[in-house]
Amino acid sequence: MSATRFCIVRHGETAWNAARRMQGHLDIPLNATGHAQARAVARHLAGEAFDAVLSSDLARAMATATPVARALGIEARPEPRLRERHYGVMQGLTHDEVMMHFPADGPRIRMRDPAYDFRGGETLPDFAGRITAVVDEAARAHPGGRVLLVCHGGVLDVFYRKALGRGLSGPRDFPIPNAGINRLEVAGGRWRLVEWAYCGHLEESLDEVPG
Repeated sequence: MSATRFCIVRHGETAWNAARRMQGHLDIPLNATGHAQARAVARHLAGEAFDAVLSSDLARAMATATPVARALGIEARPEPRLRERHYGVMQGLTHDEVMMHFPADGPRIRMRDPAYDFRGGETLPDFAGRITAVVDEAARAHPGGRVLLVCHGGVLDVFYRKALGRGLSGPRDFPIPNAGINRLEVAGGRWRLVEWAYCGHLEESLDEVPG
Protein backbone atom coordinates (compact mmCIF):
# COMPACT_ATOMS: atom_id res chain seq x y z
CA MET A 1 0.00 0.00 0.00
CA SER A 2 1.33 3.46 -0.92
CA ALA A 3 2.13 5.73 2.02
CA THR A 4 -0.05 8.76 2.68
CA ARG A 5 2.04 11.82 3.52
CA PHE A 6 0.76 14.12 6.24
CA CYS A 7 1.82 17.70 6.89
CA ILE A 8 0.64 18.62 10.38
CA VAL A 9 0.61 22.20 11.66
CA ARG A 10 -0.05 23.39 15.18
CA HIS A 11 -2.29 26.47 15.30
CA GLY A 12 -0.73 29.92 15.68
CA GLU A 13 -0.18 31.58 19.03
CA THR A 14 -2.99 32.75 21.31
CA ALA A 15 -2.82 35.03 24.33
CA TRP A 16 -3.46 31.96 26.46
CA ASN A 17 -0.48 30.15 24.91
CA ALA A 18 1.71 33.08 25.88
CA ALA A 19 0.32 32.96 29.44
CA ARG A 20 0.67 29.15 29.61
CA ARG A 21 -3.07 28.83 30.26
CA MET A 22 -4.80 25.50 29.53
CA GLN A 23 -7.18 25.96 26.61
CA GLY A 24 -8.53 22.50 25.90
CA HIS A 25 -11.96 22.80 24.24
CA LEU A 26 -12.34 26.50 25.13
CA ASP A 27 -12.53 28.56 21.95
CA ILE A 28 -9.66 31.06 22.22
CA PRO A 29 -8.77 33.23 19.17
CA LEU A 30 -5.34 33.80 17.71
CA ASN A 31 -3.44 36.88 18.83
CA ALA A 32 -1.56 39.19 16.41
CA THR A 33 1.48 36.91 16.47
CA GLY A 34 -0.71 33.90 15.74
CA HIS A 35 -2.28 35.53 12.69
CA ALA A 36 1.18 36.48 11.37
CA GLN A 37 2.31 32.89 11.91
CA ALA A 38 -0.69 31.57 9.98
CA ARG A 39 0.18 33.81 7.04
CA ALA A 40 3.78 32.57 7.19
CA VAL A 41 2.60 28.96 7.04
CA ALA A 42 0.41 29.84 4.05
CA ARG A 43 3.34 31.38 2.18
CA HIS A 44 5.59 28.43 2.97
CA LEU A 45 3.13 25.74 1.87
CA ALA A 46 1.63 27.61 -1.12
CA GLY A 47 3.73 25.69 -3.65
CA GLU A 48 2.71 22.26 -2.35
CA ALA A 49 -0.27 20.17 -3.44
CA PHE A 50 -2.66 18.46 -1.03
CA ASP A 51 -5.63 16.20 -1.55
CA ALA A 52 -7.40 17.41 1.59
CA VAL A 53 -7.10 19.96 4.39
CA LEU A 54 -8.60 18.96 7.74
CA SER A 55 -8.65 21.25 10.77
CA SER A 56 -9.84 21.14 14.33
CA ASP A 57 -13.09 23.11 14.42
CA LEU A 58 -11.87 25.38 17.25
CA ALA A 59 -11.38 29.01 16.21
CA ARG A 60 -7.61 29.11 16.74
CA ALA A 61 -7.10 26.15 14.44
CA MET A 62 -9.56 27.25 11.75
CA ALA A 63 -8.03 30.75 11.72
CA THR A 64 -4.67 29.08 11.04
CA ALA A 65 -6.04 26.68 8.44
CA THR A 66 -8.08 29.22 6.47
CA PRO A 67 -5.25 31.32 4.95
CA VAL A 68 -3.27 28.16 4.25
CA ALA A 69 -6.18 26.50 2.47
CA ARG A 70 -6.82 29.68 0.52
CA ALA A 71 -3.19 29.73 -0.67
CA LEU A 72 -3.54 26.10 -1.70
CA GLY A 73 -6.83 26.64 -3.52
CA ILE A 74 -8.62 24.02 -1.43
CA GLU A 75 -11.29 24.25 1.27
CA ALA A 76 -10.37 23.56 4.89
CA ARG A 77 -12.79 21.01 6.32
CA PRO A 78 -13.54 21.29 10.06
CA GLU A 79 -12.97 18.02 11.92
CA PRO A 80 -14.13 18.13 15.57
CA ARG A 81 -12.14 15.00 16.43
CA LEU A 82 -8.91 16.98 15.92
CA ARG A 83 -9.73 19.20 18.91
CA GLU A 84 -7.29 19.54 21.79
CA ARG A 85 -7.70 17.22 24.75
CA HIS A 86 -10.51 18.18 27.12
CA TYR A 87 -8.88 19.28 30.39
CA GLY A 88 -11.97 19.06 32.57
CA VAL A 89 -12.34 21.56 35.39
CA MET A 90 -8.76 22.78 34.76
CA GLN A 91 -9.52 24.41 31.42
CA GLY A 92 -8.79 28.12 31.71
CA LEU A 93 -6.18 27.75 34.46
CA THR A 94 -2.43 28.29 34.19
CA HIS A 95 -0.14 25.43 35.19
CA ASP A 96 0.72 27.29 38.41
CA GLU A 97 -2.98 27.73 39.22
CA VAL A 98 -3.59 24.03 38.65
CA MET A 99 -0.84 23.15 41.11
CA MET A 100 -2.25 25.69 43.61
CA HIS A 101 -5.85 24.49 43.47
CA PHE A 102 -5.26 20.77 42.85
CA PRO A 103 -1.91 19.94 44.51
CA ALA A 104 -2.86 16.30 45.08
CA ASP A 105 -3.31 15.85 41.32
CA GLY A 106 0.20 17.09 40.52
CA PRO A 107 1.98 13.72 40.38
CA ARG A 108 -0.70 12.21 38.12
CA ILE A 109 -0.50 15.20 35.77
CA ARG A 110 3.31 15.26 35.63
CA MET A 111 3.55 11.51 34.98
CA ARG A 112 0.68 11.58 32.44
CA ASP A 113 -1.29 8.91 34.27
CA PRO A 114 -3.34 7.23 31.48
CA ALA A 115 -6.39 6.91 33.74
CA TYR A 116 -6.39 10.58 34.80
CA ASP A 117 -9.10 12.78 33.25
CA PHE A 118 -8.53 16.23 34.79
CA ARG A 119 -11.70 15.81 36.86
CA GLY A 120 -14.25 15.55 34.09
CA GLY A 121 -12.11 15.75 30.96
CA GLU A 122 -10.58 13.04 28.78
CA THR A 123 -8.19 10.26 29.65
CA LEU A 124 -5.12 9.94 27.46
CA PRO A 125 -6.27 6.69 25.79
CA ASP A 126 -9.68 8.19 24.94
CA PHE A 127 -8.04 11.34 23.57
CA ALA A 128 -5.46 9.39 21.58
CA GLY A 129 -8.12 7.10 20.15
CA ARG A 130 -10.24 9.87 18.67
CA ILE A 131 -7.36 11.80 17.09
CA THR A 132 -5.39 8.87 15.67
CA ALA A 133 -8.61 7.57 14.09
CA VAL A 134 -8.70 10.72 11.94
CA VAL A 135 -5.20 10.04 10.57
CA ASP A 136 -5.87 6.36 9.91
CA GLU A 137 -9.14 7.17 8.13
CA ALA A 138 -7.48 9.87 6.02
CA ALA A 139 -4.68 7.47 5.10
CA ARG A 140 -7.22 4.92 3.87
CA ALA A 141 -9.15 7.61 1.97
CA HIS A 142 -6.04 9.04 0.27
CA PRO A 143 -3.54 6.20 -0.31
CA GLY A 144 -0.40 7.63 -1.85
CA GLY A 145 -1.83 11.13 -1.39
CA ARG A 146 -1.01 14.16 0.71
CA VAL A 147 -3.13 15.52 3.56
CA LEU A 148 -2.71 18.71 5.60
CA LEU A 149 -3.90 18.70 9.21
CA VAL A 150 -4.17 21.77 11.47
CA CYS A 151 -4.52 20.93 15.14
CA HIS A 152 -3.17 21.47 18.67
CA GLY A 153 -0.13 20.82 20.84
CA GLY A 154 -1.64 17.89 22.71
CA VAL A 155 -2.67 16.28 19.43
CA LEU A 156 0.85 16.56 18.06
CA ASP A 157 2.24 15.14 21.31
CA VAL A 158 0.27 11.94 20.74
CA PHE A 159 1.19 11.78 17.04
CA TYR A 160 4.92 12.09 17.83
CA ARG A 161 4.80 9.31 20.42
CA LYS A 162 2.82 6.99 18.14
CA ALA A 163 5.13 7.54 15.16
CA LEU A 164 8.17 6.69 17.29
CA GLY A 165 6.53 3.80 19.11
CA ARG A 166 6.62 5.57 22.49
CA GLY A 167 4.01 5.19 25.20
CA LEU A 168 1.54 7.92 26.07
CA SER A 169 2.80 8.36 29.64
CA GLY A 170 5.95 10.11 30.77
CA PRO A 171 6.90 13.79 30.47
CA ARG A 172 7.22 15.52 27.10
CA ASP A 173 10.86 15.93 26.05
CA PHE A 174 10.37 17.34 22.54
CA PRO A 175 9.24 20.74 21.21
CA ILE A 176 5.81 21.53 19.77
CA PRO A 177 6.01 25.18 18.64
CA ASN A 178 3.00 27.20 17.55
CA ALA A 179 2.70 27.12 13.74
CA GLY A 180 5.51 24.59 13.50
CA ILE A 181 5.43 22.21 10.54
CA ASN A 182 5.62 18.46 11.13
CA ARG A 183 5.50 15.62 8.64
CA LEU A 184 4.80 11.91 8.87
CA GLU A 185 3.87 9.03 6.59
CA VAL A 186 1.25 6.35 7.20
CA ALA A 187 0.99 3.09 5.26
CA GLY A 188 -0.82 -0.08 6.27
CA GLY A 189 -1.45 1.28 9.75
CA ARG A 190 2.24 2.02 10.33
CA TRP A 191 3.31 5.56 11.18
CA ARG A 192 6.73 7.01 10.35
CA LEU A 193 8.08 10.40 11.45
CA VAL A 194 9.67 12.38 8.60
CA GLU A 195 10.19 15.92 9.99
CA TRP A 196 9.45 17.59 13.30
CA ALA A 197 9.01 21.16 14.56
CA TYR A 198 10.30 22.96 11.47
CA CYS A 199 10.10 26.72 12.12
CA GLY A 200 12.28 28.29 9.44
CA HIS A 201 9.23 29.93 7.86
CA LEU A 202 8.37 31.82 11.06
CA GLU A 203 11.37 34.16 11.23
CA GLU A 204 9.87 36.50 8.66
CA SER A 205 6.46 36.48 10.39
CA LEU A 206 7.89 38.17 13.48
CA ASP A 207 8.61 41.30 11.45
CA GLU A 208 4.86 41.74 10.86
CA VAL A 209 4.02 42.09 14.57
CA PRO A 210 4.59 45.55 16.09
CA GLY A 211 6.93 45.55 19.06
